[in-house]
Amino acid sequence: MKKLGLIAGGGGLPVEIAEHCERSGRPLFVIRLKGFAGDALAPYAGAEVGIAEVGKCIKALKRAGCEAVCLAGIVARPDFTSLMPDLRGLKLLPRAISAARRGDDALLRLLVEEFEGEGFEVQGAHEVMDDLSLPAGALGRVTPTEDDLADARRALDVARAIGRLDVGQAAVVAHGLVLAVEAQEGTDAMLSRVADLPAHLRGRPGAGAGVLAKAPKPIQETRVDLPTIGPATVQAVARAGLAGIVGEAGRLLVLERDAVIEQADALGIFVLGVEPDTP
Repeated sequence: MKKLGLIAGGGGLPVEIAEHCERSGRPLFVIRLKGFAGDALAPYAGAEVGIAEVGKCIKALKRAGCEAVCLAGIVARPDFTSLMPDLRGLKLLPRAISAARRGDDALLRLLVEEFEGEGFEVQGAHEVMDDLSLPAGALGRVTPTEDDLADARRALDVARAIGRLDVGQAAVVAHGLVLAVEAQEGTDAMLSRVADLPAHLRGRPGAGAGVLAKAPKPIQETRVDLPTIGPATVQAVARAGLAGIVGEAGRLLVLERDAVIEQADALGIFVLGVEPDTP
């Protein structure tokens, strides 16, 4: 197995990948991004690197003998005026600013190209852990009704539409009405807004109506930044009075899968995977 350099932001995904490598015996080196990576990654061999210290990152990966890299975790869009880049980062900065103006996906593609140009194989989280993505069909015991399926189709259409504009990856639809779309605030904040809407527009806990859809952007580099759900997403969907979650099979990451299934079943929330080409 190729030694993996895990470039880790925040959240649970980098931790799951690190634990998977440990269980499977895959050699691992963790680049902990300052201000983002959590303390749970501290025990792993690695280095702490600032988000603009590109040269330091690449040198650390090469010294550690890494042949592949995986970018995983939450990293907020930086304030470019406050960054402290190293020489390599300074050289990359004008291109990064230009890419960021075109959207998050353009910026991520630039980073992928930079690592590939240094000879690293860039692997997606779902490639490192082949059981991480959502399968087709219902995940758990709860299944959608016909009304839920209609909302799911509409919500996926909306999520894909905003994805084409590089706006976000998620949308909420209930009774055929678009209740919210995701932008820079993220899914959790979007669901909090839905929870504050009048109950007749959605549902209520225990009698949910409406669906959260998450889909990758059509232009997206799928090796980085695939949409993700976890136990907290299920809880937020329940608090918002929604009936379920839908995503594209193989293109939505499910963190803490057993906990997601357990909570979804307990809360009466369905989690549904559909084929990516489903209209």
